[in-house]
Amino acid sequence: MDIADIATKDFIEVDVGTRMGKVRSTFENGNPKGIIVTDDGEYEGVISEREVLQSHVEDDAKVSALLKPSRNSPAPKLDRYEDVRETARQLIESNSKVAPVFENGDLWGVISGDAILEAVLENLDTLTVGDIYSDDPITVDENDGIGKAINYLRENGISRLPVLNENGYLTGVVTTHDIADFVIRENERTTTGDRVGDNDRMLDVPVYDIMNSPVETTTLDTTAKEAVEEMLDDDYAGLMVTPDDDDRVVDGIVTKTDVLRALTYTEEEHMDVQITNVSLLDTITRESITESIQAVADKYQEMQVMHAHVRLHQHNEKLRGTPLVQVQIRLRTNKGQVAGTGEGYGAENGFRVALDKLERNVLEMKGIASDEEYRGQLLRKLNEI
Repeated sequence: MDIADIATKDFIEVDVGTRMGKVRSTFENGNPKGIIVTDDGEYEGVISEREVLQSHVEDDAKVSALLKPSRNSPAPKLDRYEDVRETARQLIESNSKVAPVFENGDLWGVISGDAILEAVLENLDTLTVGDIYSDDPITVDENDGIGKAINYLRENGISRLPVLNENGYLTGVVTTHDIADFVIRENERTTTGDRVGDNDRMLDVPVYDIMNSPVETTTLDTTAKEAVEEMLDDDYAGLMVTPDDDDRVVDGIVTKTDVLRALTYTEEEHMDVQITNVSLLDTITRESITESIQAVADKYQEMQVMHAHVRLHQHNEKLRGTPLVQVQIRLRTNKGQVAGTGEGYGAENGFRVALDKLERNVLEMKGIASDEEYRGQLLRKLNEI
């Protein structure tokens, strides 16, 4: 299946000379997945809501300031007849919600993750939320300031945070769009002289004031089709995953990206490894990453790895010109999910630290399994007495 009939010519286009203030207003008013930037009609790049939110570019600056190669990974340029699975892979690896589609070298239209999900919806009833969700979510408290939420979103490269009350129960969710909407709205009320002080005060506003509540939830045994239908119908990018009998407890999060990632899973003999922000790789290769993860997985022979996801995120800090890179490795296995996170100057150093953490967690998982096996043997012996 290709994307010929999934891609669309319906997209928002702005020139490189457009003011950032106008672009921010576009995201607030239309909530597009992304905007195509052109220069005198020629394709230049794509900017997303997250890039606009996370940037420190002033409203009077031009859009071109966000298109510098050093600022973000470029969206992939896709052929109109590209395979759906390969398209999903490229969208995820470039951390893009929307990408330009070309035909015979000319910009034809765009393809979005939502469009792909709608096209494959009927095939998603064979997967459950439990097969694809992300566990151990990062959370914020109701009284935490918006500044703290922004830091969590930036540091972890995520788009939503569950909000917990003083008892640790789920009461809301805050997203990048919620924050962008709030910041734009408040900035429009300020004058140039007041803006610095008002921005500082905005960061101290409690998350409770802007979070979405009540929260839309789902469960582990819900089909991916049902979850995606709910996300598409209500324009949610993700759902909180809770136990069947208590929607106040957060087990994890399932997002549209998780479902797209599942579309790229293969049944080939070699390990399926997906890398988000692949452009940040420097002195390390995809092949080396795959071999290293496989070596760790082999230390626990009973653990079969179905899929490995490696996510790279570049911080602003540098050491002798080399950026600080955070690397997250997450394995989906027949024994559950296991992950490791680390930071280092350069992708390779960051990956090695994360791999070491992953190995420790894998061995810990092995130890837990061994303890449970021993416990079972002991109980059987006691029952025989």
